[in-house]
Amino acid sequence: MSEAIAIPVRDAGAERAIRWWLYGLCLLIFAMILVGGATRLTDSGLSITEWKPILGALPPLSDADWQDAFAKYQQIPEYQVINKGMSLAEFKYIFWWEWGHRFLGRFIGFAFLLPFLFFWLKGWVTKALMPKLLAMFVLGGLQGALGWYMVASGLVERVDVSQYRLAAHLSAAMLIFGFIFWVALGLRETPRDNARTGRGLPVSAAALTVVIFLQVALGAFVAGLDAGMGYNTWPLMDGAFVPDGLAAMSPWYLNLFENALTVQFDHRILAYVILVWTQLHAALAFSRAGGGAVALTAGLLALVTLVQLALGVWTLLAEVPLSLGLIHQAGAVVLFAIALFHLHQLTGANRGRV
Repeated sequence: MSEAIAIPVRDAGAERAIRWWLYGLCLLIFAMILVGGATRLTDSGLSITEWKPILGALPPLSDADWQDAFAKYQQIPEYQVINKGMSLAEFKYIFWWEWGHRFLGRFIGFAFLLPFLFFWLKGWVTKALMPKLLAMFVLGGLQGALGWYMVASGLVERVDVSQYRLAAHLSAAMLIFGFIFWVALGLRETPRDNARTGRGLPVSAAALTVVIFLQVALGAFVAGLDAGMGYNTWPLMDGAFVPDGLAAMSPWYLNLFENALTVQFDHRILAYVILVWTQLHAALAFSRAGGGAVALTAGLLALVTLVQLALGVWTLLAEVPLSLGLIHQAGAVVLFAIALFHLHQLTGANRGRV
């Protein structure tokens, strides 16, 4: 990941255009993640029961089209078990959330493809950059297929989507976001920071970035099991810091993914670990790098972690309203981006370019 992308100085304008295009894609993926979170929190993800990559871009345009879409939704378990008797107006509310999520995915595809073709035809895409851009395009297409694979899990026997597939879908979105952001950072000119940070700080930053990513994936399991809707007290959980029932399922490892109590408990504990880790990491960065850019981003990482944990507690105590749930999810993406930016500074991936 730390290989620099060398673009000649004479192409500085091309480099800048490509960099800001990639940053724009990151913002669109950020929005996509939030809309995806809204579809989960509003139970909208199963409202469209078919996958039509091209024809599905058009929403229902007539009363007959709406009745047809509603009739298809009435055939799945979620409607028959949970939403039986739902009105057409109520169905339209959840339909628009899911349609918006899918439409945004299609829009991101065009937002990638059209500028890419322009940059390629202009001769601005270097040999070093080309495989990275092609990988982004392939990953985006696979993410769309993975999204349908997730939705399909809730159309036959379940009344919701599989938490495993939900976690895979969100994790893939975060990986794509991180990959594009990392490549964009490689196209960014920054002053050299000559602080001697040693090997420990980059290793800590890399491990911390991985753990933050795992925490986001664990948050997807919390969402998939509606684990945030229960045990809405803090700092105690079900009357204890370590509640009973964490190992109620057999075999034991199922508790990590299917026991709502255990999943929420693990999410809490890992949040505490990340909080302590980021504070210690920031202290180490300031002791080794002084007041330089590396120390400042380490401090920002520690601060945003504290805010994110406070948001998580607030969201839990409020029993996950839509607004707080989305703010908390947005905070997770921002925290991951800061961790990547800090790691990029430490690895020197943006130094020594032609």
